[in-house]
Order: sequence, then C-alpha cells, then structure tokens
Amino acid sequence: MKKILLLVCTGFISLFSFAQKIDKIINAKEVERIEKILSADDMQGRKTFTPGIDKAADFIASEFEKSKLQFFENNTNYFQVISMVKAKPLSVWGMLGNDTLNMNNVAANTTDAEININSFSDYEVVSVKVDDNFSKTVFPLFEQEKNMIILVDTAHSRRFKSMQRFTGNAKFKSSVSQIFILTPNLNPTSLTLHIKNELSEQTLKNVVGVIPGKSKKNEYVVFGGHYDHLGIGKPDKNMDSIYNGANDDAAGTTAVIMLAKYFSKLNNNERTLIFVAFTAEEIGGFGSRYFSQQLNPDSVIAMFNIEMIGTESKWGTNSAYITGYEKSDMGKILQANLSGSKFHFEPDPYPKQNLFYRSDNATLAELGVPAHTISTSKMEEAPNNEPNYHKQSDEIGTLDMNNMAEIIKAIAISSKSIISGKDTPSRIEKRK
Repeated sequence: MKKILLLVCTGFISLFSFAQKIDKIINAKEVERIEKILSADDMQGRKTFTPGIDKAADFIASEFEKSKLQFFENNTNYFQVISMVKAKPLSVWGMLGNDTLNMNNVAANTTDAEININSFSDYEVVSVKVDDNFSKTVFPLFEQEKNMIILVDTAHSRRFKSMQRFTGNAKFKSSVSQIFILTPNLNPTSLTLHIKNELSEQTLKNVVGVIPGKSKKNEYVVFGGHYDHLGIGKPDKNMDSIYNGANDDAAGTTAVIMLAKYFSKLNNNERTLIFVAFTAEEIGGFGSRYFSQQLNPDSVIAMFNIEMIGTESKWGTNSAYITGYEKSDMGKILQANLSGSKFHFEPDPYPKQNLFYRSDNATLAELGVPAHTISTSKMEEAPNNEPNYHKQSDEIGTLDMNNMAEIIKAIAISSKSIISGKDTPSRIEKRK
C-alpha cells in the first residue's frame, strides 16, 4: 500500500513540476513581449520586400539564437534565402484574329525576358466565359506547370485588371508561362504576340531553426507560422496607415518562438524539431512552398501550422480548431494528450472557407504530410467574423495574452507523444 501511495505521490509531484516548468517559459508576459515587438509600428506591417520584414526576420533569428537552436541543414545562419524573379513588361504587341493586343489586354505570368508566339501550337488554350466564376477558373491555372493561353471574356474586365497586378508580382523562376488575353472573341483562328520584359531578382527569407532528435534524427516534426503581413496602406478616419498584423500572424510567429524556447529547455525530443517563420504567405505562400521543396515529405511526421490564435474561438477561451481534422488522426492524438485538461481542440467549423488549403500547411499536406493549421480565428460571414482581419485595426490591444499563452501551452503538451516518437499520425491522401 505504501508503495502504491509513493508512486501516486511521485506522479503528482512530477506533473506539478512539469506544469511549473511550462508556465515559467510559456506565459502571458512573454507572449506580450514578443507580440509587442513583432506588431510594432516600426515593423511597418512586415510586408514582403520591405525593410520592415527584414527587421522582423532579424528579431526572430535573435530569439532562435537565444534558444540555442541549430541551423537548418547546411545553412550558416537562420535564414533560408529564396530567389524570386519579377518581370516588368516593357512592350506588348500583336494580333488576336483582327483585334490588336497591347499592355491593356494582355497579362503574362512568366519569368521569361522575351515571349514570341506566332500560333496556338505548343500552348494549351483555356477560355473564361461570361458565366464562369473568375477566381475559381483562373487562379488554379497559376499552379499548372504548362504553357497556356487563357482567353478571358471582356465581361471580366474589372477582375482582369486586378489579375494583371498579380501577374506582375515576383515569383519562382519557371520554364512555363501563362498568357492571359482579355477579348470578346473566345474562338480566334490566329494569334501573334510579342512580349519583352525587364527582369529583376528579388529575395525572400524564411527563418528556420532546428533541435535535432535523439533517437529519430531523420524524422521531422515542423512547427510553423507566417511572419509577413500587408505593410502600409491608406489611413482611415479612425486608424493609422499601418497594417500591424498582430493576430495575422504575429500571433502564430510568437507561438513558434515560444515553442522553440520551451522544447529547447526540455531537451528530450526523440524526433528532430524544425521551427520556421514563413515569409510571403500573404502573396502566394512562397515561403512555405519553397521550404516544403527542401524536405523529403516522407520524413516529415507532422506539421503544426499556427495561424491567428490571438482571439477567442467560437467556443470561448481554452479552445482552438484544427483544419482538415478528418483528413488524418493527428487531431485525435493531440486531444488524447490533453485528456484531463481544461483545453480542447475542435474540428474546423468553417469547411466552406476551405481553410485547410489556404495557409502554410497546404504544400506539405498536398504531399501527404499530416500538416494541419491550428487557429481560433472566426472565419464566418460578417458580422460574426473576425472584425480586424486584414485591417489596420489588427493591433496588439485586440488580443488576449492569457488565452494565447494557454493555446501555446496546449500545443506543446498535445504534441508530446508525437515528438517523443510514441505516436505517428496517419498520412493525408495526396492531392492530385
């Protein structure tokens, strides 16, 4: 009997000691310290290709250094540099049937300096008709690794102009091009088109740190969140011009920094842990897409993507949802590890928003990795959605530091059987 009581007491002491240790590292005061720096006005909204995002990257790297994280693979620092190409059109001329082509009705998604087309051969032709949903028809085409000519009916003129700006953004170097032509003639018999671009190189950088595993070094668990945001816009009558992005996604980045510190102190992970602050989520997910290309997806056991955890979920405090909950058993594993606690994870309550494929978990998930986003953000239709989403009002004063700390602790505790090697989540069906 005494032996049983001794074991029970030892268990309680161990649990109490564990709670003390995590509370000392992950707490509201530390959440506020990191959040305040990342969402400060001097970060200028952390827009890609600006001094503000570089300043944010330096801060994140300094926090990784404090936690004594190792560099990723053969890097000599915490930065994973990504080369991008921007193509600025200098001249566009040609004919589509009897219609003249120019910069007003042509948009080229390309990284080529010159494009010369004298027929439709070698290009797949796609038409965007009057009644087609522009976004659902057009934007998936950007992912196609093939040369394409997309004829867009003039009924979509306004959306076409917006898309022209999108095609002008920097992108990965590619050997294929998608040419969009705004035209009333969706069945032309002839085409000649000549485009000359000015190319310039731009760089982005993820911030990546590693805690090597003890017995399963070649099995990876990834904790990530994006640190970029929207930059500076026009001031409105109530707010300044800076999109501080406190919740989107300085909150997720704060979690990644704190989890890195916690697991580094714990120093008992059997699997290798990778902590990454992704760049360029807001302009196409280039940071996570590049990062995913550097890994063998079969070696990635799980990914925790943390996105907008600064406000209460629809269930209140001590709760969050997991996107794609039904696609693997990872959510069930996390919840089992929280058994007896006040915290609970729920399946994504907003399936119509397709959130599972709208964040930095998407690329790894498409490759079969159980990669899920953890969030509390209310993504319902107005007026029940997040009132500060993608607005200048997304500032630190709108966040709940205590609840954020509890969410981050819950992620740490719920992941313990995965990082220890005890549990391996089921794989997600690869996306074709």
